[in-house]
Amino acid sequence: MIRIKAGSPRGPRPGVASGGRLGTAVARGVGHRVRTGPRRLGRAFSVGLPTVWGATVVTYKLACPFAQQQALGARIAGSAVFLAAGAGLLLHVRHLYLRELRQARRVAGVAQSVLLRPLPPWVDGLRVAAAQLSADRGATVGGDLYEVIATEHGVRIVMGDVRGHGLAALATAAAVLGSFREAVHDESELAPVLRRLDRALARHLRERAREEHPSSGRDPQSPAAEEFVTLLLLEIGREGELRVLNCGHPWPYLLDRGGAAPVDSAEPLPPLGPFPLPEDLPATDCGRLEPGQALFLHTDGAEEARDPQGRFFPLAAALTEAVRDDVVPQRVLRTLFAGLLRHTGARLTDDVALLVVRNDRRGDAPSGARGTAGHTTTGPHRTNHA
Repeated sequence: MIRIKAGSPRGPRPGVASGGRLGTAVARGVGHRVRTGPRRLGRAFSVGLPTVWGATVVTYKLACPFAQQQALGARIAGSAVFLAAGAGLLLHVRHLYLRELRQARRVAGVAQSVLLRPLPPWVDGLRVAAAQLSADRGATVGGDLYEVIATEHGVRIVMGDVRGHGLAALATAAAVLGSFREAVHDESELAPVLRRLDRALARHLRERAREEHPSSGRDPQSPAAEEFVTLLLLEIGREGELRVLNCGHPWPYLLDRGGAAPVDSAEPLPPLGPFPLPEDLPATDCGRLEPGQALFLHTDGAEEARDPQGRFFPLAAALTEAVRDDVVPQRVLRTLFAGLLRHTGARLTDDVALLVVRNDRRGDAPSGARGTAGHTTTGPHRTNHA
């Protein structure tokens, strides 16, 4: 499933800026009261229909004179009645399970949309587009995370990948993203931001370990032994200067018309979780993002995708092809996803998250004030599922 998120502006909804939480709570309460009647009828239907079928079959068997006969026709009729009742019960159970599955998928989709909320199309003069491709058909939750936030210290970006899938990975991603969204506004340098993310992850893993092993009565010795997060922290200054802290994540690519190259090739720090951060955390200076250039951030699922012969996806070549004429974020995403699906035969083994940020800080480009996100005057592009 592809989830392309570009151009869904955030911000307070009309009428929610003042007393929004209270209004939401009241609305939920009203909605709960309104839906109580239909829910009770649905429960009564779910329980009552099998009961009626069962009572009908028992009544036919015990009270119907025809059912007491030993003739071939009576036996065939009795078998048909029991077969119809059994098939009806199976179909009813199947309907209930499908309804629960649809509800679970809706809840999971809402949870991930809150976690990976749609990015605005413009953040402080930078054009932004993001997308996801799930390896599991129909899956809506995973451990990929990304965010772009304009602060007084510059535009700060996080791209990460949590080990594993499902709700556990989603909860870990939520802990890291929640800490990032607060820390980027408080800290003037990237190193303190990374340390706060590391502490948030360790705290989350300790709490989860206690929940999974409530009888231990003490903190586990190494809660992060089997779980880690690869993470890339990136800051784009007012003049386009790039600073990066990389914890086991693939380096981003610098995109220019007709070319794509990694911004750096240095050995990254270890992923968050298994090892403590070093005392010294200098951010890597990766030059400058000039107007018209873009950054391409990705999870390792993009470069580790294999074809049936075991060959890796040629990411650099695909990026070069995508920016042959111009660096258009949405075109880059479409080209990359088409290439990934073609290369793997639409059989990915890992989730993929992509993020493209282009420097459009020019006089004709809509740019927000420092520390804010400016939005285009056109309508937002909705999240697409394929």
